[in-house]
Amino acid sequence: MNDTKNAGGMMVTAALWLVLLVSAATNSIGQFAGLDWTFRMIAGAVSVVCIVLLIVRYIARRRA
Repeated sequence: MNDTKNAGGMMVTAALWLVLLVSAATNSIGQFAGLDWTFRMIAGAVSVVCIVLLIVRYIARRRA
């Protein structure tokens, strides 16, 4: 079953992209905004997890 034609699958992908953008922005702008190092590292980890999940979803769609 092709996940991109499923409305729920598209919503998950869009949500992952949105979380990726917000967490990457938090990570990169956090130093100038005065965020603690811990929060910036958490935001970076969330970014990495989103990237991995997006790659896994892409590979799964190509194989389907």
